[in-house]
Amino acid sequence: MHELSIAESIVKTVIKEANKRNATEIYGIGLKIGALTDIVNDALEFGFQAIIPGTILENAKLNIENVPLVCLCKNCQKKHEIDRFLFICPDCGGRDLEIKSGNELDIVYIDLEYDDK
Repeated sequence: MHELSIAESIVKTVIKEANKRNATEIYGIGLKIGALTDIVNDALEFGFQAIIPGTILENAKLNIENVPLVCLCKNCQKKHEIDRFLFICPDCGGRDLEIKSGNELDIVYIDLEYDDK
């Protein structure tokens, strides 16, 4: 289950950023996760919830946007969402495809709270 190590990396990155900004609490983390990452959302959420107790992230929620695999066919120049990772253009049958999205694993935002002092 590589989701636990990914959750650990997210937590470390977010805590580091929160410390830089002198945040007192983190309420939400927005993620973009591409289809090619093979990350199971429920497993990532489970790993995340297992490691955040007692941290500045204790009340944080993960907000995950799943990004589909989209390729550009270099033969017909059309973009298509690719299902079942069958790398064949549905329009022309071309196999020379360029991946345009689906590799993402990005922290898009962090909802921070600051002490008023």
